[in-house]
Amino acid sequence: MKAQEIRELSIDDINSKLVDARQELMNLRFQMVTGQLTDVSRFKVTRRLIARFETILNERGREVEESEA
Repeated sequence: MKAQEIRELSIDDINSKLVDARQELMNLRFQMVTGQLTDVSRFKVTRRLIARFETILNERGREVEESEA
């Protein structure tokens, strides 16, 4: 999911997708420990997706703060 696609989502949608991504990262960690994980590149993709979600949520939070000032 690209940053522009994320920016088009509502805050509630972003938060729900963020929870899903964090759950996926936890599942990947369990798979790694148990030896079931075959594609380790999913770690990098999932961590970057989480970072995108958090970055855009922070941007929106700053926009709200600036508009209130």
